[in-house]
Amino acid sequence: MGQNLILNAADHGYTVVAFNRTVSKVDHFLANEAKGKSIVGAHSIEELCAKLKKPRRVILLVKAGKAVDDFIDLLLPHMEPGDIIIDGGNSHFPDSNRRCRELAAKGYLFVGSGVSGGEEGARYGPSLMPGGNEAAWPHIKNIFQDIAAKTDGEPCCDWVGDEGAGHFVKMVHNGIEYGDMQLICEAYDILKRGAGFTDKEIGDVFSKWNKGVLDSFLIEITRDILYYNDDDGTPLVEKILDTAGQKGTGKWTAINALDLGMPVTLIGEAVFARTLSAIKPERVRASKILTGPTPAFKGDKAALVDELEQALYASKIISYAQGFMLIREAGKEYGWKLNNPAIALMWRGGCIIRSVFLGDITRAYRQNPELENLLFDDFFHSAIDKAQPSWRQTVANAALWGIPTPAFSTALSFYDGYRSERLPANLLQAQRDYFGAHTFHILPQFASEKYPENTDVHVNWTGRGGNVSASTYLA
Repeated sequence: MGQNLILNAADHGYTVVAFNRTVSKVDHFLANEAKGKSIVGAHSIEELCAKLKKPRRVILLVKAGKAVDDFIDLLLPHMEPGDIIIDGGNSHFPDSNRRCRELAAKGYLFVGSGVSGGEEGARYGPSLMPGGNEAAWPHIKNIFQDIAAKTDGEPCCDWVGDEGAGHFVKMVHNGIEYGDMQLICEAYDILKRGAGFTDKEIGDVFSKWNKGVLDSFLIEITRDILYYNDDDGTPLVEKILDTAGQKGTGKWTAINALDLGMPVTLIGEAVFARTLSAIKPERVRASKILTGPTPAFKGDKAALVDELEQALYASKIISYAQGFMLIREAGKEYGWKLNNPAIALMWRGGCIIRSVFLGDITRAYRQNPELENLLFDDFFHSAIDKAQPSWRQTVANAALWGIPTPAFSTALSFYDGYRSERLPANLLQAQRDYFGAHTFHILPQFASEKYPENTDVHVNWTGRGGNVSASTYLA
């Protein structure tokens, strides 16, 4: 990643100083990939800082956590107030909040930037999500926007917001990536187990989808994977152990959603689906004990594919709507001034979740930067309306066939919950008050002297429980 970002910057006319703690790697880089380019080497942090123009701009690409703090401590003796330290790793946003404040107190400018697109993106154009001390932005804006991916002539990079906002948006990006991948895997499972498609046939389906509303990087690579055969002529994907790994950013997103009280259900289910896959030996034992239906699809395969396409599209809309709900709430909770239209634009190219679909999200937020929910935009409202019958049929088919679809199902459940003026939480709150005296609020139309409006009310449901409440009602 580091080498490729350096080469990318050099290709755009910038002179870059390269440093690695293993100095032999610096020499090898200069003698090979960097040969003849505007790249100079440094064999110590002191030399690195001495060769940089002021204000110095240092980008760190090291492992998240203590390593970032350790490297900052090594840099500071050789830097001056006004210099800029940029963390381009996958740091957890609370760490970036802290670093921004601590460095500001010492006179330094800190930027925590999400970087997405992998090694290829770093070399030819990543998606960059910078946030932190906004005074740094004028000094790095041209560099970042020059090296970033471009979509319709616009750079997939803009200032996100304060403190750890850049790394927060990257975290949500990764969480949405979890959701997109899980939805694709569920669609694959429905076609494979449910309808008996071959891998080649499923690849053909994904190839078709990649020309329509689902046109995206992840759909494209899924097509390529399904077409790829091993040396014996059989699909390699069928030989891969069905246990998924994860690096934690999806989990961070789900945990933060719980902390902020936001129903980001699809990302949460995608994380749990990976953890379920990881208990493979237990699943093998369960498969020999637990029973369920065996899929026996005999219908129109073309119609099934069209239904599934709409279900996948609708579920993606829900996932992104939930992601932007979380970003909006984080802005309120942490006091960040967030650039919502720019966030969607940053994800249009260069990153893993890049897709045509994100152009529509960019338009929605440019048209209304204060859009309360993506589902309230006319375009997405209409798209969901059109997709609903197919979406519901797909979830129903999967349930009848015994094929797990946690992401499809939770997307639909969220939609139905979100559009419900009244949910059964009234009964839940009554239960809480019954067994724990946790109180409830009365509906305005039923307010009275006995049950005042906007007041914590406790009822002695049995006549034996007493009239003292345990705690206030919190919603």
